[in-house]
Amino acid sequence: MDCRVVVEAAVPVYDVETEDEAIRIAISKTGEMLNPDLNYVEIEMGSRTSPSGEELLPAFVAADEALVALELEMRVFNVEQEEHAARIARKEIGKRLTNIPLEVILVEPIPEEGEEDESSTDTDSSRSSDGGRAQSDADDDLIPEFEDLVDDG
Repeated sequence: MDCRVVVEAAVPVYDVETEDEAIRIAISKTGEMLNPDLNYVEIEMGSRTSPSGEELLPAFVAADEALVALELEMRVFNVEQEEHAARIARKEIGKRLTNIPLEVILVEPIPEEGEEDESSTDTDSSRSSDGGRAQSDADDDLIPEFEDLVDDG
């Protein structure tokens, strides 16, 4: 089983004046720490809400220092359980982001390619009385035969 794992990181940033500046610096700083070993990890702004449900910027600035919430997404392949995928992602990211708190916020199995294809072909062939041949005959008319493409002369 393959999984998509999203980890939330609380990245400290120093000597900043605005939330936007803190977010840009935090994304850059995190990218530098992860590259080149984990260049496949996607870095995005995290989300925060107030107790009343109001959407807030992912950075909190006080006294020219900020704490920025970032979401780091990576895919983990060939795991037995979702918990195993979460541990792997947290360990791999945590090795590079030392002294940065991490929390796994999402583990989602990635459907295998064969699972989606089999289910769609089963429903297509069950609808047609000729076992799905009508669609393939129509497709054959769209593709010219090799002999039609070659000049006779």
